[in-house]
Amino acid sequence: MKTFLNQPEVIPTLIILIIAFLIHRSIIWSAGKLSKKVERSKLRKQYLNRYVGYVIWTMAVIAVILVWSLKRDGFLVALGSTFAVVGVALFANWSILSNVTASFILYFTFPYKIGDRVRIHDKDLPVTAVIEDIKGFYTILRTAEGELITYPNNLLLQKGVSILYNREESIFDIDKHEETDPTAR
Repeated sequence: MKTFLNQPEVIPTLIILIIAFLIHRSIIWSAGKLSKKVERSKLRKQYLNRYVGYVIWTMAVIAVILVWSLKRDGFLVALGSTFAVVGVALFANWSILSNVTASFILYFTFPYKIGDRVRIHDKDLPVTAVIEDIKGFYTILRTAEGELITYPNNLLLQKGVSILYNREESIFDIDKHEETDPTAR
């Protein structure tokens, strides 16, 4: 046991693990403060904690493996191959990566929250619904008819969205009715 602790790699390994732990805890603490400040749900905070934890601890494990020099050449080849496969997979399914990125953007800058009634301005399929939940890849919406819609997070960033508050229709919908119906004025 003493010979293991006397190895020069032990101290850098401990430092890496402590730094990873402190970074992860500070992000969790910051997300908790932000969630309370902007009234975000606990579930959204948990998603953020989980995804950030995956990234931080994966980087920490890679750093520890590099510190211990476990057959560095073979490890770097395996790591490069893994990144190549993951890169091709993400390129083939770029929407997965864009939805995760959109989830982080929506967490920090989302102008509406769970429970808000919104209108998504999509010329092909306009949606008016209440936001029930915001997950890592998609947002769950419920229409007045009870229909449950899963809407990708990246599309929420690309489409115009109106918060309806106590209104039945968006102002864009009201303008359309006034143009087609001259008695509506």
